[in-house]
Amino acid sequence: MYESFWQLDAKPFETGCNPKYFFPGEAHQAALLKLRYAIENQRGGAVLAGASGIGKTLLVQILRSTLAENIAPIAHLVFPSMEAAELLAYLADELHGTSLTQGTPGVHESIRRIQGLLAKNSERGQHAVVIVDEAHLIDDPALLETLRTLLNFEFAGRPTMTLLLVGQMGLVTAMERTPQLEERLSVKCLLQPFGRAETAAYVEHRLRTSGAMKTIFSKDALETLHELSGGVPRRVNRLCDLALLIGYAEDLDTISSEHLRSVQRELVTIVTE
Repeated sequence: MYESFWQLDAKPFETGCNPKYFFPGEAHQAALLKLRYAIENQRGGAVLAGASGIGKTLLVQILRSTLAENIAPIAHLVFPSMEAAELLAYLADELHGTSLTQGTPGVHESIRRIQGLLAKNSERGQHAVVIVDEAHLIDDPALLETLRTLLNFEFAGRPTMTLLLVGQMGLVTAMERTPQLEERLSVKCLLQPFGRAETAAYVEHRLRTSGAMKTIFSKDALETLHELSGGVPRRVNRLCDLALLIGYAEDLDTISSEHLRSVQRELVTIVTE
């Protein structure tokens, strides 16, 4: 709607996980490096934690695209709130690439399927990855223990898979309550919000990626944006998108600090109540 007014090729602050908009902030780059190290060096487990909207999903997507060819298969579980038998059956199907035709198999049958595949996978020189998204939603210690048992499968003295737990900050507390699993996690990454300078750089990166050729947000506006958003990318995106829309409607030349504050008061606050 507002792209042509601001001379943009596309909307720069759309929600979603488009890799071309990935901004290599300091915390995100460090997390990406550590997670690649853990997986490509066949470590047993890793954790990626951070607040909602901080960019965990996009980071995992970027991670997957940068892994070596021998990192396969990769099973990605996005809804972990299920019974142990269901979870193991799902993982077995994802790792095999095929599913059983009759109902949900028992825990022992699924474990045998997983163990057999991982062993053959390692013999071929490959290393599997199991990604559990929204892992902070797992409130059953027995389910965490089930995941831990998967790390017992080894080949030539090394784990046959890396378990990557991804979730909000509650995941850190959950790990502290499960020391048997926590001690198997060789890498722990905590994503922090952008600082003031990184928030400004993030906005400019997304604008340039969308074809911006002129200054759209004033320097003061970028300062205010960090103050209002706390440096959380999803909040930044929401504020900027609305500011561009209202700026188009009001025929503005640039987005000012006061304009952003007005958007926050009149639109964002109402939406989030």
